Amino acid sequence: MDETRQESFKLQGEQLLDKLKQIIHEGNVRKVTVKQGERVLAEFPLTLGVAAAVIAPVLAAIGAIAALVTECTIEIERTPAPAPEEHRHSAND
Repeated sequence: MDETRQESFKLQGEQLLDKLKQIIHEGNVRKVTVKQGERVLAEFPLTLGVAAAVIAPVLAAIGAIAALVTECTIEIERTPAPAPEEHRHSAND
């Protein structure tokens, strides 16, 4: 079963890039949509384990958008974070 969670943030243009970097760093982001009002300005699919080299052009595009808009909304689609594994130690370890 593939559950996703939606989040939405209203930001000023200059806050957009910083917030997006923070969200990507947190991980488990599947898709980012940048909107101004109801108009979609950009939509970026992301996957787990995406290399920084792949994210750099996305951040550059977001930076260009941020320079042009005064207020926007970013919508984030997340996948559930994997459950942490428990490490068990036996007396023989």
